[in-house]
Amino acid sequence: MIICLLLCAVCGQAQEKTALLMVHFGTTYDETRARTIDAINAKAAETFPELTLREAYTSRIVIRKLKGRGIEKKTPLEALLQLRAEGFTHVIVQSTTLLEGAEMESLRRDVASVERFFKDIRVGAPLLYDVTDCQRVADILAARHAGAASEKQKAHVVLVGHGTYTPATATYSQIDYMFTAQGHPLFHVGTIEGYPTFETMHERLKAAKARRVTLVPLLFVAGDHASNDIAVDWKEALEAEGLQVSCCLEGLGEIPEIQDIYIEHIRHSLQDAPVDIMKKKEAYAAGRE
Repeated sequence: MIICLLLCAVCGQAQEKTALLMVHFGTTYDETRARTIDAINAKAAETFPELTLREAYTSRIVIRKLKGRGIEKKTPLEALLQLRAEGFTHVIVQSTTLLEGAEMESLRRDVASVERFFKDIRVGAPLLYDVTDCQRVADILAARHAGAASEKQKAHVVLVGHGTYTPATATYSQIDYMFTAQGHPLFHVGTIEGYPTFETMHERLKAAKARRVTLVPLLFVAGDHASNDIAVDWKEALEAEGLQVSCCLEGLGEIPEIQDIYIEHIRHSLQDAPVDIMKKKEAYAAGRE
């Protein structure tokens, strides 16, 4: 069983308790929450019935707004401390964030602050962690929105991400490059608060003499950013340039193939402990590797 791979020699002992903590940025939009956050939680629970599933939100603004509506959501640190209080000894933490950026840095710090309380606690990779992840996501999105792209009609698709101030923003440019490299030149990437910018994306559209554009969120949840920044600000800005613009406000978390990538990341965490680079360097120095 998968759980045995995580617990190794201690597997089977009654005192061992393992939890899967799903961590989300969160949203105040009920419908998209049901189609994304609730959906991935349900799939994870179904895939790993051996694990006790819990969830946490990282956005304090979302947590505060939901609390005002009578909906309680814990932060990752609160959820981890609760798991400790309930006697859990092993925890897999899986975030639905896209990049190894600021949100993952914050989550890893929370985990580091409580790891001494658990026998084993592991953090799964975000969606776009390595080149293979990025290639898969690019292909999934190109196939899903193929009907919106047409060279004859000069119809292009623009994936709009949030962006980040960390070096992880380069991941958006990598996805943009992969669309062209993998035979999808009518697909582009732009970000709201990072790079590629609206301006750089628009220059690509002008160079291609685009006439029509479909805007698609490159976001796990199609919430506030999708409804306002994409469906209003970006749409109106492109229309002002004479383009015909439509929007497909579907969060990445609604796509089964995207959900499956997160599930694979959880499975990898269960099967393989994270590599400690300092221990590897010690082994190299001692000639053990």
